[in-house]
Amino acid sequence: MRFEGKVAIVTGGASGIGRATALRLAAEGATVVMGDIDAEGGAALAAEGGGRIHFRPTDVTAEADIVALVAAAQELGGPHLLFNNAGAGGLRAPIDEIDLAGWDRTMALLLSSVALGIRHAAPAMTALGGGAIVNTASVAALAAGAAPTAYSVAKAGVRHLTRMAAADLARHRIRVNAVLPGFITTNIFASAMELTGTVRDTANAMIAQAASNAQPIRRAGRAEDIAAAVCFLLSDDASFITGTDLLVDGGLSVGPRHSWDPDTPGLFDALAVIAAK
Repeated sequence: MRFEGKVAIVTGGASGIGRATALRLAAEGATVVMGDIDAEGGAALAAEGGGRIHFRPTDVTAEADIVALVAAAQELGGPHLLFNNAGAGGLRAPIDEIDLAGWDRTMALLLSSVALGIRHAAPAMTALGGGAIVNTASVAALAAGAAPTAYSVAKAGVRHLTRMAAADLARHRIRVNAVLPGFITTNIFASAMELTGTVRDTANAMIAQAASNAQPIRRAGRAEDIAAAVCFLLSDDASFITGTDLLVDGGLSVGPRHSWDPDTPGLFDALAVIAAK
């Protein structure tokens, strides 16, 4: 019960990583105020939360909704904790084909919403003597190839915003960290491709299989894997950690495939073969 007596805000909690994190926070004693545009999924989560999860319809691209979400947490005695998680795949076009409206929508959802979440939660946390914030970035923030350009740039922005916010808010005893998921089996990829029904389920299964084959840990990542990392960073177990990011990617970014797969030859293997001749 690490979070007994704490009030946490979770955005994008109706499904995936946000849902798993809201449930874990509640199971460990927190009262959770969850915001999402998915009213049906939000209501279902609240019903599952045993009275510890309170759902408020929230569009994180609307500043007024974020203000209202923080106010709802204040009515319950918080917020002590904030998980800025809401997001979607966003604009899929390469840089030479983007349109400004799509770019701006992606940045508003994935980057500006995080800044605004911190902006409006921080004064409330300061009044309570401090708090902890975790932002969802991505392995895509580290290098090209994991996600489309706009998404990757936004997540790189979240990663640096985390450091800047940690520096700004340290004087208020507010810790700020980021979690960088790898390929996790949620609907975000299928939703970005506008897939539904059985086609979406098939795509998710294919993504899970591809992910498990692309990393040293040979299984697909689960939302619960990220929830565990987020709850660690929000907890007092991480009281000496701020301004950093926790990579939770099954080893995806550890190196090229030959660095961890003995069946894949690398450059030095090829040179050894040439030298042997």
